[in-house]
Amino acid sequence: MLSIQELLQAIRSAKLADFDAWRGRLVVWTAAATAGLTVVLFAKLTEHANTFFFSIQKSHWWLPLIITPLAGIAIVWLTRRWFTGASGSGIPQTIAALSGTEEPSSKLVSLKIAFGKIALGTGALAAGFSAGREGPSVQVGASVMHAFGRFLPAGFSVNPKYLILAGGAAGISAAFNTPLAGVVFAIEELGRRFEQKTNGVVITAIVLSGLVSISLQGNYTYFGSLSVGIIDRKIILPVIICGLVCGLLGGIFSRTLIEASGKVSGRVGQLRSLHPIWWAGFCGLMVALLGAISGGSAHGSGYLSTHEMLNGNIAETWQYAPIKYLATIFTYLSGIPGGIFAPSLSIGAGIGNDLLPLIGQQHAAAVYALCMAGFLAAATQAPLTSFIIVMEMIDGHEMIISLMAVSMIASIVSRIFSKPLYATMANTHIQHKADHHSE
Repeated sequence: MLSIQELLQAIRSAKLADFDAWRGRLVVWTAAATAGLTVVLFAKLTEHANTFFFSIQKSHWWLPLIITPLAGIAIVWLTRRWFTGASGSGIPQTIAALSGTEEPSSKLVSLKIAFGKIALGTGALAAGFSAGREGPSVQVGASVMHAFGRFLPAGFSVNPKYLILAGGAAGISAAFNTPLAGVVFAIEELGRRFEQKTNGVVITAIVLSGLVSISLQGNYTYFGSLSVGIIDRKIILPVIICGLVCGLLGGIFSRTLIEASGKVSGRVGQLRSLHPIWWAGFCGLMVALLGAISGGSAHGSGYLSTHEMLNGNIAETWQYAPIKYLATIFTYLSGIPGGIFAPSLSIGAGIGNDLLPLIGQQHAAAVYALCMAGFLAAATQAPLTSFIIVMEMIDGHEMIISLMAVSMIASIVSRIFSKPLYATMANTHIQHKADHHSE
């Protein structure tokens, strides 16, 4: 039996009676809950934005030809004028904010950036751009949690910077309602340099934000429970085919975004560098034209089309994948705030639809899931996050081995054609920050 004195000593050594330690934990928990709440509200706004756009698109098919370019011009102008750092996905900016030892730039993570990302990202979807909310949710979550760093007590065991890591992962967790994917994303994509002692804080924050998401939205799966039938050795050939095809196309997709994000020669490059506002209008017009010839399939995150394909309610034409592919590239290059996670999943489902004549209709649901994971893994070169996200989104635990295999194959093939997308983009932000400091 422990004496009273020994018990008190044990409590002190465990820091259970340390007021500052508990205050620090309370700050982290409050920050995580706030980040989760913010991302859920962002998700609700984007859902209403998608509904609004498709309601007017169905009533007047020609209206996006006017709305999308004009909105692109306005959004990019506002981004460049008031919210520098809010353009694009948000994941490269979060990675860049975690780099180095200096204080993260307020141009990458701040409450102002979070507000701009939410408002302009919602506007982009309301205008019909092919984008997702998940990448922006990473930057929003990171910005919200980073803002709480000032309230941490001096000497707290966790570096305030690692609230960015926890917030970014919490953004994925709350956006997709996939807490496990949030943990893996933190380790695989965001936290390659984070310290062992931050693990508990990061995981606690991710889980807490996930609980906030579940309490507000219910314990749902993003695409519902997918019935894939019996998974046996017959799945091996579809896994190989899907992995190779998605790896090739995803690698080219990633390479295109990286190359086009840099300096482009010719008149197109001059238009983009000298007149970025008009360039955004041109990209918006291209998205609108792709939407017009596809009956609206080019627009939005692709959630509705993907959901219908997974449930066997519609069979998209062969053009869906290439049209969504091009629309997402033009959206990314326009400079509007928006991510590629959800569109990549939609492109993957479209590729799966095109592969069904080769593989066979009896594997339809499984092929859709395999190509979703494969294309996302190839585009991001984050195979662990990709297969876990898809597994959690479709409640497909029986496919865990096949999803893991297709993600690994696709990621390896993608490396032949492209460098890692987010890491390469993050290096660009880091270089810009270094150039700014040297001036």
